[in-house]
Amino acid sequence: MTGSEPAPLQLLDDQAVAALLPVRDPRAHKGDNGRVLLLAGSLAYAGAGLLASHAAGRAGAGLVTLAVPRSLQPVVAGRYVEVITLGLPERAPWEADPAASLAALQAVPHDALVVGPGLLRSDATDALVLALLGTEGAPAIVDAEALNALSRTEGWASRVRRHCVLTPHPGEFRRLRPDETGDLSADDDARERAAREAATAWGQVVLLKGARTVVAEPGGEAARAPFENPALGTGGTGDVLSGIIGALLGQGLEPYAAARVGAYLHGAAGEVVRERLGEGGLLASDLPSEVAHARHRLARVRDRRAGSARRLGFAMRSDTA
Repeated sequence: MTGSEPAPLQLLDDQAVAALLPVRDPRAHKGDNGRVLLLAGSLAYAGAGLLASHAAGRAGAGLVTLAVPRSLQPVVAGRYVEVITLGLPERAPWEADPAASLAALQAVPHDALVVGPGLLRSDATDALVLALLGTEGAPAIVDAEALNALSRTEGWASRVRRHCVLTPHPGEFRRLRPDETGDLSADDDARERAAREAATAWGQVVLLKGARTVVAEPGGEAARAPFENPALGTGGTGDVLSGIIGALLGQGLEPYAAARVGAYLHGAAGEVVRERLGEGGLLASDLPSEVAHARHRLARVRDRRAGSARRLGFAMRSDTA
């Protein structure tokens, strides 16, 4: 292979993804299992932040904090009882104040950041997204309205100082790269090329959503998930994906590994729900529990491969005084 040729495309399967799964320390506490902070949700799209938060917990995060404008906090608090909520200072009802909110978010200890699902479109949102991504810190998932905020910002890639996974669908991708002319919905070769080029240009991991999701990293590696599932074409499934990847980042996976594992867990969960409900009727809220089951199944694949499958049941200790 010459330097001008792209690295071979990795086709994701159970074995490849199982080898990437984070290993859970049997003596770990919640703080060891990843602290995920989400800046997500608005009055019209409160569900986006809730879905991403729930998915982060089901994907193994030890602590999940959902940050929303202060007036929205009573709407989301307690909807998932395990999720911590943070009310951000506002400059108007339902709209976070960028400077004060940045300080509040930076004060929350976190190992991974999810930015974008369901955010209000406004100048204040744009300012907060750019300020948050423009500070050094934990790796971030950038999705939905946060991607649109970047697309409205000249030279945004040079201003981002965190390692990120960007998760655009084809429409968001075209807003970020308006010169892209390929068919990003049906042409797998065009999708792969576009994701590779964007990852190199932006210096970040890119996950291009859609059937047979493709993930690319700045060094030239790329991977493709095998799933084509029309049941996933419904509102909120992308928010679930963001939460999954955020949880994996929080558990210590580097961005390219987290994006590949997250895409696969999301697709595998969707296949299970599709088998049960058919091609129509899947709700995004059906996915998080199946994500946990998919992770458990892949952990067993990993353990069998390593020859370390755990014994089931309980055994009496034979310790003597």
